[in-house]
Amino acid sequence: MGFKKWTKSEEQLRPDAKFNNRLASKFINCMMWEGKKTVAQRIFYDALTKVGEKVKDVPPIEVFERAVDNVKPEIQIRSKRVGGSNYQVPTPVNARRKQSLSIRWILEAARGKKGRPMADRLASELIDAFNRTGAAFTTRENVHRQAEANKAFAHFAY
Repeated sequence: MGFKKWTKSEEQLRPDAKFNNRLASKFINCMMWEGKKTVAQRIFYDALTKVGEKVKDVPPIEVFERAVDNVKPEIQIRSKRVGGSNYQVPTPVNARRKQSLSIRWILEAARGKKGRPMADRLASELIDAFNRTGAAFTTRENVHRQAEANKAFAHFAY
């Protein structure tokens, strides 16, 4: 009975080939469309090469990791129905959801910029997130601002 089904869970995720980094591997998997992993890898590695050209003093993989960390939200808004009314209740975010939201927001921001190759758009978004600017970081700030505005309903969270 030693058979174990392979899933995309965290402990079974293999690190990427170039940087031996699990976060990079997860990011590539999230970026991938229609099972085309080699295309996603090429885009990711090209983006990190461009990041390395623009940010000289920090290794590109570290820029990537800090960019993802900078975009992670600490708190989120959940709708809760109480007595016939819906309230936007601020709740803390667990670690796995923080990471997935961060990756999703960076990819959405990069895909939202049009007119340039994806590697260029991803590189610029990673640099922006590293510098705490850009669309993905703005999304995080908006979520935090909304949570702050709805702090009065925090007592509905359990």
